[in-house]
Amino acid sequence: MDVNPADYLSLNRSNWNSRVPHHVQAYDLAPFRTDPTHLSDVVRFDLPRLGVVSGLSGVHLQCHIGSDTVSLARLGAHMTGLDFSAPALTAAAALAHEAGNDVRWVEADVYAAAATLGEGGFDFVYTGIGALCWIPDVQRWAANVAALLRPGGFLFIREGHPMLWTLCDPRDDQLLVMEYPYFETAGTVFTESYSYVEHDEPLASPAIVHFNHSLSEIFNALWHAGMTITMFEEHQTVPWNAAGDAMELVDGGEYRLRENPERLAASYTLRAEKR
Repeated sequence: MDVNPADYLSLNRSNWNSRVPHHVQAYDLAPFRTDPTHLSDVVRFDLPRLGVVSGLSGVHLQCHIGSDTVSLARLGAHMTGLDFSAPALTAAAALAHEAGNDVRWVEADVYAAAATLGEGGFDFVYTGIGALCWIPDVQRWAANVAALLRPGGFLFIREGHPMLWTLCDPRDDQLLVMEYPYFETAGTVFTESYSYVEHDEPLASPAIVHFNHSLSEIFNALWHAGMTITMFEEHQTVPWNAAGDAMELVDGGEYRLRENPERLAASYTLRAEKR
C-alpha cells in the first residue's frame, strides 16, 4: 500500500477504530464484570513500582478500551481516560459502567491532551504499554505530559523497549535481527491485516505508521519539559508475543525469549516527577 507517513494520524486512528470490535471480544474483560478486585495483567505488573494512587487524580493517555484505566480506578484513583478513537471510548465507557467504576472518558489526540483537559490538573499521568510507538515527536508528547501535571506530580510509563521495536518479523530460525530504526524518524509504514489478538476477520484498515524513540530521546524530552526521572528499569518480558516461536509465555501474561532471555531488553518502566 502506497501511503504517506505524514498521514499517520488518520491512518492510525482508522486502524485503531477497526481493532476495537476484535479487542472487545479477545481481551479478557469478563472478570472486570464479576470480580470488583480484578486488575488487568499490565497494571498488576506495574503495582510494585507504581506506588499508592488512591485519592489521586490521574489521566491515562492513549487509553484504548479502558481495561488499564478501570484498573487504576479500582486502586482508588480518580481517573480520566483519553484516546483518539471514538469506538474505543464507547467500549471503555461500557466496560467501566458494567464493572461499576466511575471514569471520565475524553476523545482527543494525545498532542491535544493539555489543551483539552487543562493544565496542571492531575497528580499523575499514566501511559501503558505500546503507546509511544504511535506518535512521531516524543518532545511534543513530553511537553503535554508536563503541562497536565501539578508541580510534584509524576509520570508513570511502561513501554516496549526501543530495541524491541527495531526487530524484524519473527524468523523461522528464531534469530533476532535488527531491521527498523532505533532513533526517531519520519515513521515506518506497515500493512498488518491482523491485530495482536486472535481474530478471524482481517482489519478493515490495515495500514499503520510506527515511530521509534531511543531511550536518550525519551530521557532528554522529559528533562527538557521540566521533569526529573526518579526510576528506570528494563525488563526481559513484554505483555505480547513479539518474536513468535522464539518467545514463551510466563507468569502474568508476559512473554520472554525461550533461550537466553537476557539478550533482549523487551520493555522498560519509567517514573518522572514534575519539578
